[in-house]
Amino acid sequence: MERKVKAAQYGCGKMSVYTMRYVYEKGGEIVSAFDVRPEVIGKDIGDIIGGGKKGVIVRDAKEAETVFSKDKPDICIITTMSLMQDLKTAFLICAKTGVNAISTCEEAFYPQNSSPALTKEIDDLAKKNNCTICGSGYQDVFWGNLITVLSGATQTITKIKGKSSYNVEDYGIALAKAHGAGLDLETFEKEIASADRVSDEERQKVIESGSYLPSYMWNVNGWLCDKLGLTILRQTQKTVPQTYSKDLKSSTLAMTVPAGHATGMSAVVTTETKENITIESECIGKVYAPEEFDCNDWTLIGEPSTQVIINRPATVELTCATVVGRIPDVINAAAGYVSTDKMPAPQYRTKPLNEYVKK
Repeated sequence: MERKVKAAQYGCGKMSVYTMRYVYEKGGEIVSAFDVRPEVIGKDIGDIIGGGKKGVIVRDAKEAETVFSKDKPDICIITTMSLMQDLKTAFLICAKTGVNAISTCEEAFYPQNSSPALTKEIDDLAKKNNCTICGSGYQDVFWGNLITVLSGATQTITKIKGKSSYNVEDYGIALAKAHGAGLDLETFEKEIASADRVSDEERQKVIESGSYLPSYMWNVNGWLCDKLGLTILRQTQKTVPQTYSKDLKSSTLAMTVPAGHATGMSAVVTTETKENITIESECIGKVYAPEEFDCNDWTLIGEPSTQVIINRPATVELTCATVVGRIPDVINAAAGYVSTDKMPAPQYRTKPLNEYVKK
């Protein structure tokens, strides 16, 4: 592509501060931006990311379809919520108008195993209008490609075990609430944990109905199995509240989480496969105590066994850099809903984004 990559930004909160800046730094440009909050609508995006006015004003998200129909960007970056149902409108607008889209939505990483009906609806519409929809971010590298690359140096694998933690304060109120942060334990049990105390048959019915609430690792395990060519026999999920012995202030929740209440949750997803490889992955999202920090810890158990531990990863920045770096892959991909296991491994973009675009 000879000209700059033109990107739209959908959702102008914490993550967009980085995604928009990174687009500019990689030789692209933001041509439109959208949000639902009155206090953000009308702002110049330069006031959000810093560095002076850009001449792009944040519009009401209701205008996105009209804008895309008239001035179609090369891609739309969606940084809003964590579940497919929450992104349904945004994804369908992009698919309807033929605009490629990439989202930080965690479920969007591999929604085939948690929201199959909605994924197919988006896939069909995207194919009809010749665009690509996908999810990416931190998990694309640190829970996905990092693990599959390490597996390439392993003779025999019997188990893959992973654990990753993150501070819900960094991602906004929607994510914090989805993790049960701030709830008393009785309410956490009722609203969060009870959803996983069902039979496999009951869970599948919920998945098919489109109302399942997967933890992030539910989709990651599906992605890993697809990438590694594993056949899933059974997959289960268990959520456990995280607590702290002292009160914790949360700026995101605008409250103090009382001692003993849920600061967030741990979700463990266990996947059994026909190939006798078990994947057990855990994500811990909570309001951090002063001494806590992000950590990414994965072990491939077999011959030989290999462990990789990354302490204090800059999770927000890594998420946003991965999304922006993925832009050429999304534009180059086949039409439809295409998860990143079907794309090349992420790579550092030395040149401007447009120089990696083949179309």
